[in-house]
Amino acid sequence: MEANKNVNEKVNKIDKLNNIKKRIMVFSGKGGVGKTTVAVNLAFKLALNGNNVGLLDADIHGPDVTMMLNAEKTKPKVINKKIIPPTIINNLKIISISMFLPDKDSAVIWRGPLKMHLLKQFTEDVQWGNLDYLIVDLPPGTGDEPLSIVQLMQPDGAVIVTTPQDVALLDSRKAVNFAKKVNVPVIGIIENMSGFKCPYCGKEIDLFKVGGGKKAAGELDVPFLGRIPIDPEIVKSGDSGNPFILNSNSEASKAFNKIIKKIERFK
Repeated sequence: MEANKNVNEKVNKIDKLNNIKKRIMVFSGKGGVGKTTVAVNLAFKLALNGNNVGLLDADIHGPDVTMMLNAEKTKPKVINKKIIPPTIINNLKIISISMFLPDKDSAVIWRGPLKMHLLKQFTEDVQWGNLDYLIVDLPPGTGDEPLSIVQLMQPDGAVIVTTPQDVALLDSRKAVNFAKKVNVPVIGIIENMSGFKCPYCGKEIDLFKVGGGKKAAGELDVPFLGRIPIDPEIVKSGDSGNPFILNSNSEASKAFNKIIKKIERFK
């Protein structure tokens, strides 16, 4: 009986998400590599390209998605015990625990079971509608939240974000191996904060090295999606709630547009 129950629960989870064509998790082996920036701009650009997109903020202890989209005061509606995610632009919907907290400084002090329950609500009780993409922004590491999302959503692919330093690459390798062990195809690795072009002389400066992400992708036999250079505009745009992808003249935006085209070709 217990086995039948588990099978039925698994089928129900899949049925609740069968109106979503692509479920993509964005994560990293360690913090501070720009994972949320990548997830937000990926979701935003996919929506600008005419796709129906959902963005699920699964970073329960450090939810930053609403700030980066200037949606900190946006609240979801609850109708018939179902959560209606707010629409940021015509075809981009988002959900985050930050929308349910008393204020932006509130700390979420939860253990694993509570986090699992919330993520279950965000996948099963949110009325996403018909989506071309559901992008999931995960916290760093390979612990509760990534494993819960894998079990609840059965993602179609994973995008792994790293920076070029050896310590970040060490952890990104763990992220790749995590995805392989739980049978989630790796769409590819993005090397963020990769080099800096001086705005005065035009010379490229390797602040955090360059090329480590590409090398790791080759060694792990996964695709390399591209590198995003350090750009002060990324910091400004994140703080102001305007995705940097909108600045079409920046080197970072141009690089990220090429990466998004590769992700869109993923099947």
